[in-house]
This record gives sequence, structure tokens and C-alpha cells, in this order.
Amino acid sequence: MPRAGLLGSLAGIAIALIAFVPLWRHIAAVPVVGLLTLVVIFFALVAHHPLPGRIPGALAAVLLGVLVYYLGDYLGGLWAWPVVPPLAHPDAASWRAPELLPSFCWNLFWWQRVAAQALASLPVMLPFALATIIGGIDCTESAAAAGDEYDTRTILLTEGLASVAAGACGGVIQNTPYIGQPAYKAMGGRAAYTLATALFIGAAGFLGWFTHFFEWLPKAAAFPILVFIGLDIAAQAFRATPVRHFPAVALAILPALAYLVLMAVDAVLPAGPLAANVEELVQPLRCLANGFIVTSLLWASALAAILDGRLVRSAGYLGIAAIFSLFGIIHSPLRQAAIALPQQVLAQMSAAPAIRCQSPYHWAAAYALAALLLIVLHLLGKKREPYVAS
Repeated sequence: MPRAGLLGSLAGIAIALIAFVPLWRHIAAVPVVGLLTLVVIFFALVAHHPLPGRIPGALAAVLLGVLVYYLGDYLGGLWAWPVVPPLAHPDAASWRAPELLPSFCWNLFWWQRVAAQALASLPVMLPFALATIIGGIDCTESAAAAGDEYDTRTILLTEGLASVAAGACGGVIQNTPYIGQPAYKAMGGRAAYTLATALFIGAAGFLGWFTHFFEWLPKAAAFPILVFIGLDIAAQAFRATPVRHFPAVALAILPALAYLVLMAVDAVLPAGPLAANVEELVQPLRCLANGFIVTSLLWASALAAILDGRLVRSAGYLGIAAIFSLFGIIHSPLRQAAIALPQQVLAQMSAAPAIRCQSPYHWAAAYALAALLLIVLHLLGKKREPYVAS
């Protein structure tokens, strides 16, 4: 895969989810704190200007944000006009040692029940697993672009074993390498910083500290750091790819934007049936959003191949997209984005003609026709020179 595809899909996640969601949900919600903290992040981490006393930029931003938040909370009480919203106070949880293995019925046929449940979950879990593998490859490539070469096979094996170990302890979230390795490096973090972070997070989870952190640490003060990480990842996607592939990187961001918009839409729309005009607006968004990491990878790779004049290779990427869309790995029209046979998906889709035109058959046919068109253009055309950016 070209670097535009590998890093472009990361750029989409960085812009849409890592940077924009905190900007939308937390920074803009408390601008007195969020924007002030964000400016410190821009000054110290993005522009690399030293702060007085050589204070680390991330630490200074968080401390300033916390100070302003609590000062605003105090002043709001005096003025009878809120400066910042009140901090949430989650219910205190009593600490207990975590169960290292989930309990289930140990009898002669326990493995049959576990296997049956696992197989029943595969249609939902396979897209997550595929996205996890691609995410691991993307993050390894991102580290390589920042000057740190790692063996991809070893990274994927490590994340797989970590996910299995977490599952044995009752965890339900798959593990991937940290997406912000270039941002870590830009902040001056090295191996010891990563190790200290892992030990701290591990201790906090084991001892139940997170509840207390969420209680006293305002999100508007802490989350601007994620904006910096998102910007750094997105900027690296452009820095580390050839200039002629910049359009492919930009294209890779679009499916992630669809996922971002769908998050907001699903938050306000009812879970049941929608009005016809609303459904016609939301359904294309859902098709673009479901499987967006894989979609970004394939779209950017196909466009990068076209820019290089390699039409048959681009047709190959589109052919893969046709197969993936036929089974819901990408462009699933279902809300739960499960892998399924096309006829099973059709049975769950709305009967509206505009919605039926976005079935797995339609997406697969569209990609197949596009691949065929590129092959015809290759056969009819002469040798093409790579695109040169103006």
C-alpha cells in the first residue's frame, strides 16, 4: 500500500475524531478554559516556542486550564452567572481487586458454549478486527515516517496477544499501538515516557483512580492536547508522502468526516424508523461511515495509483473494495455495521427506492464498473507519466 493510503486513513481519524470531537464536545463547550488552553498548546507544542522557565507545554496548558476552570467556578458563584459549567461528580466506586479470569461453568461441554457464542459474534467482531489490523499497520508506518522503524509483524502479534490477554481478564476492547507516536516524539517523549505512561495508566485502572481524576480534572483543560495530537498526525500524513499524492491523503479524510457527522446525527435522531426524507439524507452518510478506516485506505491507495499512472493497480484496489462492500466490511447500510450476506442485508433495509439503491449489490457493482473503466483506459492509452503537482 502507498504511504498516502496508510497515513491518509490515520489523518482522517486524527482530524475528525482525535482533534475535532474534543474541539466540539469540550473546548467549544467551555471556551473560557478551552481556547486559553488551546493557545498554550499551539504556542508551545505546535510552534515549538519555549515557555518561561522551560515549563513543559502540555503540563503548563493543563495546569492553566485547571486554574482558570476553578477560578471561573468560584467567580460564577459570586456573580450568580455561570462562567463554567459545574464539574460532574460521578458516583464513587469502592475499590476491589479485578477478577483476572471471568467465571463460567466449567463442565465437559463448556468449550462448545463459548465457541458458539464467539461464532455468533463474528459478523460484528470481524470488521473491528480488520480495522484493528489495519490500524496497527498504519501506526507502524506512522512511526517509520517519524524515523522509528519497527517490525510490523511483531507489532501486530503483540497487539493480538494483548487483546487475547485482556479478553481473558474480561476486557471487551481490542488493543492497537498508540496512534500518536509522532506527537509523543514532538513533545520530547521517549521510551521512558511511554513506559511511565503505561505504568501510571495501569496503576490508575487497577486501583480505581480514574473516577477521581474525572471528578477534579476538567475536560476543557485536558482535551486540547488531543487537538495537538490530531494536528500532528494529520500534518505528518502530508509531510511523509510525495507531493503528488496530496490529493489522495485529502480524499482519505472524507470517510472519517462522514463518521464524525454520523456520530452527531445518531445522537439526536430516534433509534426507531425515520421519516422518508430524513432516511434518504442519513443512509448515504451511514454507508460512507461504516468501515471508514478500510474505505480511506482503499480510496487513497486507488487515487495514488491513478496519480502515478498505474491504472491496473488502481483497478485492483477498487476490486478489493467491491468484494468488501458486497459483504459489509465497508459501506454497510445497517446501523450495527455487521458483516452479512447481501440478501440478508436487503431483508433489513428500507423498501424506499432511494435507500434500495445503496444496497451491497449497488456498491459492489459501482466499484466493479469503476475498476473495469480503469482497465479499459489502460488498454486504450499509452504509457502515462506520473502526475506532477502544480
